[in-house]
Amino acid sequence: MKVIRKEIDIICWFDKKGNPKPLRFRISDKDGINNVIKIDDIITVSKEKLAGNQMIVFECQGFINGLLKRFVIKYELSTCRWILFKI
Repeated sequence: MKVIRKEIDIICWFDKKGNPKPLRFRISDKDGINNVIKIDDIITVSKEKLAGNQMIVFECQGFINGLLKRFVIKYELSTCRWILFKI
């Protein structure tokens, strides 16, 4: 997987305990064209602390340009930002 580290717009829902579950996200390419990627499966969910910031790490898979690919999305708890970390 290639490290991307790019902020993304995401649609998710939260359960009663406040845990997020991402559904789909939007990312802009170099030309400014928005691509929407549906998250088909969440494989693992873990927590990590990166540079003092608590993060929830989602390893997911979904179809990108017709190919099933795995990617890693991180949710930063202190700022509520979503980051596409690896693809």
